[in-house]
Amino acid sequence: MIFEEEIKGLLDKRVQAKLGGGEKRIEAQHAKGKLTARERIALLLDEGSFEEFDMFVTHRCTDFDMQKQSYMSDGVVTGYGTIDGRLVYVFSQDFTVFGGSLSESFAKKICKLMDQAMKVGAPVIGLNDSGGARIQEGVQSLAGYAEIFQRNIMASGVIPQISAIFGPCAGGAVYSPALTDFIMMSKENSYMFVTGPKVVKTVTGEEVTDEKLGGAMVHASKSGVAHFVADNEEEGMQLIRKLISYLPSNNMEDPPCVDCTDPIDRLDDALNAIIPDNPNKPYDVKDVIHAIIDDAEFLEVHAKFAPNLVVGFAHFNGMPVGIVANQPNYIAGVLDINASRKGARFVRFCDAFNIPIVTLVDVPGFLPGTGQEYGGIIIHGAKFLFAYGEATVPKVTVTLRKSYGGAHDVMSCKQLRGDINYAWPSAEIAVMGGSGAVEILYGRQAKDIADPDERAKFLAEKEAEYRDKFANPYNAAKYGFIDDVIEPRNTRFRIIRALQALATKKDSNPPKKHDNLPL
Repeated sequence: MIFEEEIKGLLDKRVQAKLGGGEKRIEAQHAKGKLTARERIALLLDEGSFEEFDMFVTHRCTDFDMQKQSYMSDGVVTGYGTIDGRLVYVFSQDFTVFGGSLSESFAKKICKLMDQAMKVGAPVIGLNDSGGARIQEGVQSLAGYAEIFQRNIMASGVIPQISAIFGPCAGGAVYSPALTDFIMMSKENSYMFVTGPKVVKTVTGEEVTDEKLGGAMVHASKSGVAHFVADNEEEGMQLIRKLISYLPSNNMEDPPCVDCTDPIDRLDDALNAIIPDNPNKPYDVKDVIHAIIDDAEFLEVHAKFAPNLVVGFAHFNGMPVGIVANQPNYIAGVLDINASRKGARFVRFCDAFNIPIVTLVDVPGFLPGTGQEYGGIIIHGAKFLFAYGEATVPKVTVTLRKSYGGAHDVMSCKQLRGDINYAWPSAEIAVMGGSGAVEILYGRQAKDIADPDERAKFLAEKEAEYRDKFANPYNAAKYGFIDDVIEPRNTRFRIIRALQALATKKDSNPPKKHDNLPL
């Protein structure tokens, strides 16, 4: 056969390349409960869809006798494939080759992949498992990171970028995931930090483990760096596939609609009774979300971070939508620094990728205290406000109960270009709650009443008057700030009709190089 030896040589090289750092290192990877780079890709993509780039690339370093150690693919597997038939680009770092450390050639492979993804307008998914920069290559490795960072920045808001952390991610390596849209970490074996435990101990004297410094739960609940946490790598891959199903391939496309068998006019009588009679009593806003969306399927983002605000993706009549909701079940649903950051980031992502935003409001205000003020709640709250005001996608707002003060303005009010603003009959839209308002308006008069019972009666009457006049949806509706007061059980139908009406919405912002978001 013509070229038989050449073909055999090609096949042998492919087999060798797929072994990465060799059988022993693959066994060591498996012993840690981790998959190999190619096993991860096989789990993530549709079966048989992966097309690999640059399998035969090797490093070019000769310092420290590196020429004696050379592996094809050089520590990262790159290529494209499909998720549910939709094109995505993937790179998967291979810890079996030099601990997944980044070299010049390694970086060029990733940059080549991202350049191609930008040309065709497809998402990029990075599977991270790396010891960081390849020390033997020095500044070339650092330059490689910067080349990747620049592409992350240029791709931001153009194509979705998703990062999964399945091992170490330290030093400069953390900044590429941080520049992407979503970060998913696995509970086992994954951690992220700028400086590791040894450096921390040397510099500060503090002793801390990898897990406590930068483990999945730390970043999911404390720092907010991680948007999702998976129990294992298999679950992580399914999470990414689910996330992709809500997103368009790029910023010039609409998000993909799916078939819906859940009736749009389905009524949920439980919603008519979900708001407690006591205005200070909590309820779970996720019960409202599950009742109004398609098939109760809600993909929550940042579930463990700032739980006083709930954000995530769902469908309304098959249309992907981003949901933002105050959570009365946690610190009364107040807005604080972390909730403001979380909400602003999510709203801006939805706006960048043409995903309509549905906002469910039950907010008593901003969290008071020196901790919040010293931490910059003014600036962080302004981020959330800015995000809503800047967004040009369809915005539907439903006020469920409280909507007080500056927090009312922030939560997609009519003046921040809210398109359709509904309220339940239980809504209280005012500068502040009745009790606080009466203390300010009638406090001096109350002090003049000597009898405690008479004073309490006077204040109660004034509070009732205030609530009747201001703490209801009809006062706002009188000015057109609320488009309609709706029956709670009919919320799903009204939101879907609103989204259908807004499907052809056109809105724009003034020409500018870029905005100056209050960072």
